[in-house]
Amino acid sequence: MVEVKNLTKRYGAHFAVDDISFTVDDGEILGFLGPNGAGKTTTMNIMTGYIAATSGDVAIKGVDILAEPEKAKRHIGYLPENPPVYGDMRVDEYLNFAADIKKIRSADRKAMIANIKEGVRIEDVSRRLIKNLSKGYRQRVGLAQAMMGYPDLIIMDEPTVGLDPKQIIEMRDVIKKLGKKHTVILSSHILSEVSAVCDRVMIINKGKIVASDTPGRLSSSLTQGSQIQVRIKGDPKKVEAAVKDFPVIRSVKADGSREPGTCDFILSGDEDADIREAVFACMSKNSLPILNMRAMDLSLEEIFLQITSSEGGGAK
Repeated sequence: MVEVKNLTKRYGAHFAVDDISFTVDDGEILGFLGPNGAGKTTTMNIMTGYIAATSGDVAIKGVDILAEPEKAKRHIGYLPENPPVYGDMRVDEYLNFAADIKKIRSADRKAMIANIKEGVRIEDVSRRLIKNLSKGYRQRVGLAQAMMGYPDLIIMDEPTVGLDPKQIIEMRDVIKKLGKKHTVILSSHILSEVSAVCDRVMIINKGKIVASDTPGRLSSSLTQGSQIQVRIKGDPKKVEAAVKDFPVIRSVKADGSREPGTCDFILSGDEDADIREAVFACMSKNSLPILNMRAMDLSLEEIFLQITSSEGGGAK
């Protein structure tokens, strides 16, 4: 669906986007993450044809966005951070205006607008002025214009910014439904939302892609068995004494008791150490049965902070 090759955007000596390449498959929901100034919005603006790259190529369904912009843009719907809506228009007026801009045939327009309004749940505000709508409804009206013409690819920049928790949940549901019929790329600072709706996460920092995988695989690759949660049958004090003979186990943290006669602990080793065999040997030696053992997966927030912890700026 999307192919980005060696994309670079330079402002003088500063690289906002620094030689990045990636692909997005049909039907995939990709979360585009990074700290402020990382280059996310610059990359998305180049992908939509809003600004030109210094070098590199972007193809949407095999069509080069620079060489054939009009043809490529037929495949793209774009919702910027601030929805491009006109407050003095009513919702239906605005959507008809968007249909005119996208050259939607009159014969198809009525059914398309009705279908899109149903999809983003704005049927009940069709006759209202956009300026009188809540932030959440204006966001959904903006998304409706992005969906006009049923583009193959929908790009959303911070689609949940400024929304309350209920509106965020509603937008999450809309994005999930979009992923069944469209390819979706979204950027967001709300990492829990990205984890909830995205098939893959791409993290950009200082203009470069520093990680790209599913949230689960990113967590597994960074955890590497260095921190585990165990449930042990026995006296907690005996457990704490036992691990002192195994220096590979660096720290022991009590984590409560969830079953009678047991105790839960979080055990940690060095950053790259896998301590699972050591924990098994330790408990076996001291006749302390292990009832449960699991690696402590990093949250998306922890992954984000670990990968982007180095200082540095860039262009948004």
